[in-house]
Amino acid sequence: MGERLTIALDAMGGDNAPDIVIDGANLALTRFPQVDFLLFGPEPKLSAMLEKLPKLRDRARIVHTDAVVAGDAKPSIALRNGRQSSMRLAINAVQEGHAAGVVSAGNTGALMAMAKLVLRTLPGIDRPAICSFFPTLRGESVMLDLGANIDCDADNLFQFAVMGEVFSRTVLGLARPTVGLLNVGAEDQKGHESIRVAGQRLRDAGLPIAFHGFIEGNDIAAGTVDVIVTDGFTGNVALKTAEGTVKLFSQSLRSAFQSSPLASIGYFFARPALHKLRRRLDPRRYNGAVFLGLNGIAVKSHGGADALGFANAIGVAVDMALHGFLDKVREEFQHLHPSFGSTPAVVAP
Repeated sequence: MGERLTIALDAMGGDNAPDIVIDGANLALTRFPQVDFLLFGPEPKLSAMLEKLPKLRDRARIVHTDAVVAGDAKPSIALRNGRQSSMRLAINAVQEGHAAGVVSAGNTGALMAMAKLVLRTLPGIDRPAICSFFPTLRGESVMLDLGANIDCDADNLFQFAVMGEVFSRTVLGLARPTVGLLNVGAEDQKGHESIRVAGQRLRDAGLPIAFHGFIEGNDIAAGTVDVIVTDGFTGNVALKTAEGTVKLFSQSLRSAFQSSPLASIGYFFARPALHKLRRRLDPRRYNGAVFLGLNGIAVKSHGGADALGFANAIGVAVDMALHGFLDKVREEFQHLHPSFGSTPAVVAP
């Protein structure tokens, strides 16, 4: 079964909570039978749901709270008024060592603000970054930052590169992932100063990082590198553009096959290949954005995710915990800055 560990779940976060949270946790047990769950939310409602899922019932403990962070709540309001909310208590469980990580489909801004306040950042990290997966022609890549930091200097980009490289090794299992800085051109003189300085630092750092250099927007889907590093403004635009392109492609393809009887016949013969393509581009496979740089594992599921998507977000948290992501990031930055002391590690039960 492997190492036992506990994951804290914000049972009331997301558009379809708590149903998708409970069903997602039940699905996750199939892949990770060694995981236990702490469920934060209203005990009567969650208990009634667990009675229908005996496997999960035996592996879950409910921590009661009626307070919930609203999906449209401002982070400052959530910090002030949400101290007993399901989201905050789940994050507290990680800080207190009761859980190896937290997963929530709730308010992104509130989750980031609470997690940063409670968990703090790792030594050597100035700002946490949002990191997630992208399907590419070569498999999968990771990109950060996807919106946590609109303006980034060279230090931030350098730190993102180190964290993204470690994340790619621990979660994607790549022995030597390649890293690229997203830019307006591949030439060394292109881009603003912070990108150029970050690139030079990555070349000169002496870390065992396979730095590819600068990449352009068309390199994202091509899978030119395994780790794409950029500021939060550019990363969020790239993410939303990719999501919109997938929707455009899917709807256009559907309309084309419905355009005539002959096209419908063509769909019948193409259906197996189209199903394979749909599975390949299924956003549920890539659900689970990570707040990298925190002294604890915090994973954000898409608010509209279904049970399968939420189960995959749980899987990201479990993989990070099992493969020692936090310790590896600490080691990398200890090599860079020996003067940095180590903050107390979050201990997995």
